Amino acid sequence: MKVILKQDVKGLGKEGELVNAKSGHARNLLIPHGMAIEATKENIAKWKEENKKRKEEFEENKAEAEALKGKLESITVVVNKKSGDDGKLFGSVTSQDISKALEEKGFDVDKKKIEMSDNFKNVGNYSVNVRVFPEMVANLKVEVKSL
Repeated sequence: MKVILKQDVKGLGKEGELVNAKSGHARNLLIPHGMAIEATKENIAKWKEENKKRKEEFEENKAEAEALKGKLESITVVVNKKSGDDGKLFGSVTSQDISKALEEKGFDVDKKKIEMSDNFKNVGNYSVNVRVFPEMVANLKVEVKSL
């Protein structure tokens, strides 16, 4: 029996896919629990229309992400921290600090999207990755200065 999944089903498929399921499984579990709908002509037509809209949204979001990537790669973020005479910081620079510095420059980037191998503990220039889209990463330059 062909069904359109309304949510991810382990071992069967992901949300929005048209899949073949055993008729008993579909009638007794998937359809009654709202996990899928039967693939009738009307439902398939709606599904195709939704897929078209979803694809258009995906392309728009990807274009926005590419624009953001270009902007992020063209700037340098400056983070000021207290440090000793040898350039060692009192504390460290975290992804939250970088997120705040980006916010001051007009970018709204979640700290979870900033990928750092380790916190910065010295004054200097660094490079971090910012995930702007699932498969797209921007390379952001960060300058840590002493107060």
